[in-house]
Amino acid sequence: MKFSFVVNGSVSEVEVMPMKRLLDVLREDLCLTGTKEGCGEGECGACSVIVDSKVVNSCLIPVCQVEGSSILTVEGLARDGKPDLLQRAFLEFGAAQCGICTPGMLMAARSFLDSASEPTRDNVRIAIAGNLCRCTGYIKIVDAIQQAAGMEGTSHE
Repeated sequence: MKFSFVVNGSVSEVEVMPMKRLLDVLREDLCLTGTKEGCGEGECGACSVIVDSKVVNSCLIPVCQVEGSSILTVEGLARDGKPDLLQRAFLEFGAAQCGICTPGMLMAARSFLDSASEPTRDNVRIAIAGNLCRCTGYIKIVDAIQQAAGMEGTSHE
């Protein structure tokens, strides 16, 4: 079957089985390999993407459920080849190590920042609670998200 949706601002159409996981469609059919598979069970958040302004685990979503939706992947964060403020903050604070959780963590953080919630440490931790990291211990990740929140509050990037 054919499915059509917007990915990172561009219309995409794929012909796949309706129950094929969104994760696999992104990686295999659209060659957007930034989204990672961690557990394949919706427990780790490595495959997080934003669908219609909501963070979802793409390993749990069949492509038939995103027909007509707007999807943002980690590749869509950068503009004109430049990382966005959140990506730059992750680099500056060393908030990424092995890289498996980083795309999903960035997407959860982007959704949080877009929600205009108060970027307290507790709120940031709640926002990324569905994303597991085995390397950094979260301190640098939370610091980076708070830094990006402050930068976005003073910038119009």
